[in-house]
Amino acid sequence: MDTVLGIVYDGGVVVAADQTNARSILIYQHHLDKVAPLSSHSVLGCSGPNADFVNFSEYLAKNLALYELSNDTKLSTNAQANFCRGELARALRKGPYQVNVLLGGWDEKAGGTLYFIDYLASMQKVNFGAQGYASNFCLSIFDKEWKPGMTLDEAVTVIDHCIRELQQRFLISQPNFVVKVVDKDGVRVVKQGADPAENS
Repeated sequence: MDTVLGIVYDGGVVVAADQTNARSILIYQHHLDKVAPLSSHSVLGCSGPNADFVNFSEYLAKNLALYELSNDTKLSTNAQANFCRGELARALRKGPYQVNVLLGGWDEKAGGTLYFIDYLASMQKVNFGAQGYASNFCLSIFDKEWKPGMTLDEAVTVIDHCIRELQQRFLISQPNFVVKVVDKDGVRVVKQGADPAENS
């Protein structure tokens, strides 16, 4: 029942996720951060079982850091996405990670980029994306409101519209969201905790 949202704007990427940690009919917490940092300029928004999410995101982050230290070079967002896809494909034959992700990052040449990757290791570069049941509610909002050359404020507003729609229409309660931005200055939190739609 996880929700992960992402959108590209002119200068970076916004990635948001609900903060509810739940299983079956139980809610364990409302402050889990499902947007994990991969490097100084990339994040991984994950949906799936908490154990797989933590295991996979930490595995990716540590291997990317090891590659940078071993080769004295930083991987581009595209390279990170391909590494992520490759690890999911390899795990399919052993013990699949039940995770669907949005990988967003910023590079000096490419700017902000966003990749949609599912647990079957299919990957697509996108301008916006949603993982989980949120796609039933939010893809039409993204399709209507996304445009080339968006500003950061416009991108965050689109994310707020998606969250508001989920709050109003979705059967499952998701009271808290974390919204992070990746741009030339790195990764930072824009909003966290209470529903950002309440503040707009």
